[in-house]
Amino acid sequence: MPQVKVKSIAGPANFHYTISTPKNPSAKSIDKTLPTVIFIHPVYIASELFQLQFADPSLRRFNLVALDLRSHGKTSGKVLPGYGRDEAAADVVKFMEALHLPASHFVGVSMGSCISLQVAISYPRMVQSITMVSPLPLTEPADVATGREEILDCWVEAFRGGKVDDIALHDALCGALQLGFNNQQTSLIDALIAHTLPHALQNWGAKNLDEFHIVTLDFFTKRTAQTPDAVRKITCPVKLLHCGADIAYGVEYAEEVLKLLQENGVDVRLVQIPGAIHFGNVSNPKEINAEIHESVIRCSPGMTIPPAQASVVSPFSAALIKAGYNNDEDSDSD
Repeated sequence: MPQVKVKSIAGPANFHYTISTPKNPSAKSIDKTLPTVIFIHPVYIASELFQLQFADPSLRRFNLVALDLRSHGKTSGKVLPGYGRDEAAADVVKFMEALHLPASHFVGVSMGSCISLQVAISYPRMVQSITMVSPLPLTEPADVATGREEILDCWVEAFRGGKVDDIALHDALCGALQLGFNNQQTSLIDALIAHTLPHALQNWGAKNLDEFHIVTLDFFTKRTAQTPDAVRKITCPVKLLHCGADIAYGVEYAEEVLKLLQENGVDVRLVQIPGAIHFGNVSNPKEINAEIHESVIRCSPGMTIPPAQASVVSPFSAALIKAGYNNDEDSDSD
């Protein structure tokens, strides 16, 4: 997969990314005649989390783009103290400029939804629509912050000695799995973990524990609520997808975000996805992909979009199959 060098207010970085067009799962550039959808992943797991979106023929009618954020996946670039939604949004826009991407439709999951919203606030001309899966609350609830801190403490403990403590590492993984996946086990979830762990050990090893602290705890706990003046800058439609089985954030938090946006003139809708986990695009791709598809079509007037193909290949399949994924789950999910 390709990489591109970017320098933003967050500093220099080399962003690993993926582009899929209707005819090419690993394209070098987008098809300029089609809408472009940019996927922003949550904390811990990088772009491969969108396997079931890139494998969906209905979404592959568009250009699909995913990038690994700083300190995630195969992207290299130091995370400095103070890194938050403003810095992450600046990274994304500089990435778009480097690849000459047009104003795009954004799909963000959890942390990715927060970053997507910030792009729409800071760079409104770059965003045509936003679909926020498991949107973060206006501020981080104390109990969720405590859970994130416990995951951090276990991860740090794993590297306290000269040899990695497998028990502490396991405890950290269990906490992250509970947050993101409700401890569900499927071949896809297992493969995502197996594929992600080597990158996590490299990105957040003994020499980079400060970065782990910044991106997995500070990003969430140090952010403040968006102001009315800020959200009034949003010019695109926003769709909030609350995942019904989310153990971290109840629907009341999504309703607070909905109210803030509504009261300040944003075209916003809240859709509930019953039974979906925090990383709901993995557990409920059919429902969530349909909502993404609807948003892109509705916000792309005048564009001629090809019909869906009978089947498509995800650019992430090969690596995930190598990590133990049963690829038949793609067709089952479709």
